[in-house]
Amino acid sequence: MQITEEDKKLMEKLASIVVSRRLTAMAVFFLESSKPLSFIGSQFLVFMQPFIKTFFEFKEYDRITALMEDKDNVELLIQSIEKLEADKKNK
Repeated sequence: MQITEEDKKLMEKLASIVVSRRLTAMAVFFLESSKPLSFIGSQFLVFMQPFIKTFFEFKEYDRITALMEDKDNVELLIQSIEKLEADKKNK
């Protein structure tokens, strides 16, 4: 799956929400452990849809679910979260 600039901005938005809520360690742990099973992880997002839709518009949520099916996109999200966390600590 080809990732667009809009997709990258969406990943950064998700990473920003994770870091601002101080969920970095838990999110990275979950993402790393589910990377080999990224499709199943994306289906977990479908299951969690009622809770997560609080933070994202419906169209964005569907796109995130589709992006999380690919291990490379999961790694991109992890890197975005870690970068934002490091930037936050350096301030």
